[in-house]
Amino acid sequence: MLYASKQDQDLSMNATTTFIRESLKELYPTEEINSFSRWILEEICNLSPQQQILRKDTQLSHFDKERIRTIVKRLQKMEPLQYIIGKTEFYGLNFEVNPSVLIPRPETEELVHMILQTEKKSGLHVLDIGSGSGCIAVSLAKHLTNATVHAIDISEKAIATARINATQNKATVEFIQADILSGKSTGITHHSLDLIVSNPPYIKENEKTTMLDNVLLYEPHQALFVPDNDPLLFYRRIADIGRDLLKKDGRLYFEINTACGAITLEMLKEQGYNHLELIQDLSGRDRFIKAIHK
Repeated sequence: MLYASKQDQDLSMNATTTFIRESLKELYPTEEINSFSRWILEEICNLSPQQQILRKDTQLSHFDKERIRTIVKRLQKMEPLQYIIGKTEFYGLNFEVNPSVLIPRPETEELVHMILQTEKKSGLHVLDIGSGSGCIAVSLAKHLTNATVHAIDISEKAIATARINATQNKATVEFIQADILSGKSTGITHHSLDLIVSNPPYIKENEKTTMLDNVLLYEPHQALFVPDNDPLLFYRRIADIGRDLLKKDGRLYFEINTACGAITLEMLKEQGYNHLELIQDLSGRDRFIKAIHK
């Protein structure tokens, strides 16, 4: 059972919230636990955060309490709540997520927002490289006017998840399963793209020791890591693809490793890109690069 003694007989939402907090307090920051609690009760009990405040005496069923107990046990093993619930929100849209795709991050929302604030022209032709859940491609397809959006990923399972997300969000995206490092053609017409956007793998292997278990143990390493001796592996290849597929004055948008801003700019300059911009995220860290194809 979920609770012992008197707590076991207390089916109130208030007691359940206390249980969640007590069970996780040694593992997560308080604010994150509060967020977990709100999300779990909204998902299991269909109660909005406001309703949770106003209806603390609401009685849960034994079945719902057992579901919450199972979720808490998984959280104690540092499994991400997004994977447990099976979904997350990104740029106002709902996305299915599972261990075959990275959990979308707020910084990537900033990247999407930056593009949407900059690219106002109708009918843009866009490619998202390393699409994962499809969060970037689907969001751009939803919000850009009359855009044609392609998305590439090496993972068959990731592509399957991204297709579900495009369908659920009523977004039209052409998904392509391909390994961009192979050198094979993507099938996209030469010099046809207005934009290429990518949040590729950029964490160096030697940075693993600084990472939290909920990322390191559960999220796909193929989408996270690059060799220590070649941190620009994917950026260099994407820049090369851009020279072939971007129109004159086509734009390249990257999310980057905050420690690699200068060397990424230098690589793009060597590849012939100009109007290079290194852009900080809301936390003041070097996080994005915009470059223009001559």
